[in-house]
Amino acid sequence: MGSSKTADYLALDLGAESGRGLLGRFDGGRLSLEEVHRFPNGPVRMLDTLHWDVPRLFDEMKQALRKSAAGHPDLEGVGVDTWGVDFGLVGRGETLLGNPVHYRDPRTDGMMDRAFGLVPKERIYEVTGLQFMPINTAYQLLGMQAANSPLLDVAETLLMMPDLFGWLLTGRRAGERTDASTTQLLDPRDGSWSDELCRGLGIPRSILPDLIDPGTELGPLRKSVLDELGISRPITVLVPGTHDTASAVAAVPTRGTGSNPPDWCYISSGTWSLLGVEVPRPVINEATRRANFTNEGGVAGTTRLLKNIMGLWLVQECRRTWARAGTEYSYDELIAKARAARPFAAIVEPDDPSFLAPGDMPARLAAYATRTGQAAPLDEGGFVRCALESLALKYRWTIRRLEEILGTRIRSVHVVGGGCRNALLNQFTADACGIPVHAGPVEATAAGNVLLQAMARGRIATLADARAIVAASFTVETFEPKDTAAWDKAYGRFEGLSSNV
Repeated sequence: MGSSKTADYLALDLGAESGRGLLGRFDGGRLSLEEVHRFPNGPVRMLDTLHWDVPRLFDEMKQALRKSAAGHPDLEGVGVDTWGVDFGLVGRGETLLGNPVHYRDPRTDGMMDRAFGLVPKERIYEVTGLQFMPINTAYQLLGMQAANSPLLDVAETLLMMPDLFGWLLTGRRAGERTDASTTQLLDPRDGSWSDELCRGLGIPRSILPDLIDPGTELGPLRKSVLDELGISRPITVLVPGTHDTASAVAAVPTRGTGSNPPDWCYISSGTWSLLGVEVPRPVINEATRRANFTNEGGVAGTTRLLKNIMGLWLVQECRRTWARAGTEYSYDELIAKARAARPFAAIVEPDDPSFLAPGDMPARLAAYATRTGQAAPLDEGGFVRCALESLALKYRWTIRRLEEILGTRIRSVHVVGGGCRNALLNQFTADACGIPVHAGPVEATAAGNVLLQAMARGRIATLADARAIVAASFTVETFEPKDTAAWDKAYGRFEGLSSNV
């Protein structure tokens, strides 16, 4: 499987609510993770625009590096992952052009229609195999064009967010393929930028960086970073699946990679739910286009055929709304209230566009229920139960579409990421889908990040080996389906609501 010498790797994982530095210790057979630094990572509003707080986040990442290097002389590498679609622009010399904009900013409003006026929707999908979401990088760039942003005029390089932090750490400008695959500018068949779409959409091809693969070296930390942190030895930045879902799926503790057809699926569960299967090559056809499935780059040459589902954002925004009104609830308190609430009182389509932007989520859920002839939830437990039941039903809908498209039977679900701690949602998922749910590990993204770094160092040979290490290192809890009849009835209601977004 590789060297048995113990080595340490730092995973810098930036999620929608927080960023973490997790130290991974790999002894050749098992992996352990230790959180060394945690910090908030919410968007910052400035002049009516939602931004990433890049200077602060970079400083937090350096603090994680300092803490890790101080106590771990065997630190072999550091890897960065974030969510997809967002980017920064770099100009002449060492110039970061503005603070990158957060995907929930409304600058993409109307940009999909603008794009379809330039290149037919069907052609965009045929080239990229990527689901249509207003937050995709291509539509963010069109939003900049529509606003006559001066930044595009002076930009030399577009770097996706993990690549941007990689540049800040090393000085190298490069794009990692799994994150590049979220832009709707990449052809997933050969893993290269699409000149056709760049020309058609008027996006300057020259700003798109050279591409590299996960499991490779980016380069050593800048001398200025080492000097600032008081680190006297070189440390190399290694490239994981820099799209956090790519690293998370690499750490699904199951046997096999990219089998065709697959008989298991994954849910990378957090602010978003990414539900899909791992396949050996992109699946781009009329059925995947109609169901709005996406083909994103996986590690070790695999493809992630999946669907983005709104996820626990629905609960997170409810909680923030109640906090703003003066009542702070823990997630445990909200789950207890949801458990006690009446089942199936209201069901929503989680991907309804009205739920995307930050704001008063309970009011939006209530408005959706009223608009669709249902009684609106009356209390906190009702709103949270509505969100969780609706997610489980959307998971069932998505699995059924995958089975139809691939001609397979999905026999189990692996839930990884922070959302796998939500036992109520895990049980709802098992009940709604009628198949076992295996929950864990919680820190799948960091585990995958570290294991891909170890692969870059030659300590792990294959993705199957990496998954065997995860299975040996972390506890997985299984939820068996129970009251499936009630969920069958509720699913009939959900199918009537689903807008196939």
